[in-house]
Amino acid sequence: MTLGWYDFFEVWALIGLNILSPGPNVLNTISISMGSGRRSGLACSGAVGIGVALWAGGAVLGVAALFALAPWLEPALELLGAGLLIWFAKRFLRRALGGRGQVRARNNITPWRAFSASLAILATNPKALTTWLTVLAIFPVKSAAPADLAVLIFGAILLAMGLHAGYALLFSTKIAAHAYMRAAPYIDCAVAAFFVLIAAGLLRNVVLQWV
Repeated sequence: MTLGWYDFFEVWALIGLNILSPGPNVLNTISISMGSGRRSGLACSGAVGIGVALWAGGAVLGVAALFALAPWLEPALELLGAGLLIWFAKRFLRRALGGRGQVRARNNITPWRAFSASLAILATNPKALTTWLTVLAIFPVKSAAPADLAVLIFGAILLAMGLHAGYALLFSTKIAAHAYMRAAPYIDCAVAAFFVLIAAGLLRNVVLQWV
């Protein structure tokens, strides 16, 4: 490894907070865990691990190859990442101000059906693509060794699986799920603030490169 742990922790924090604020995949895991039990919820966690591996591997290797051919594209990706972070933050704030509905339990979902549904949601969710574009705008791909990229991907997989497994274990009761949904607007506000802070750092890097 050639990079410091801070480079990894910043990215993993972004991914973790993005998962903490409920989107389609998180709500799918919670609703299945509520209605169909922990086994089906944990099957969702396994599907998330595979989905993240595919998205992360494709994005990281693709951008690494692109930077090798055209290193000057790095500032452009940083600008794109900053724009996506601000867009994410705006969506989170709008969602927080709009409040939350109640999550509905999905009954009689077998572990295999839960696995398939979760993998399909992650594979077709454009948020996954934009999230990884943002991640690679933050992570110094150009100076990373293959071992660094492997650590980044493996850590992201473990983080995503661990958080979804936590959802499956905790939210197999309706009381816990509804309490989480009541807290969701405050979570969204905190995530939005963190994303704006990272976006400011990316914009600062681009400006310093141009000065």
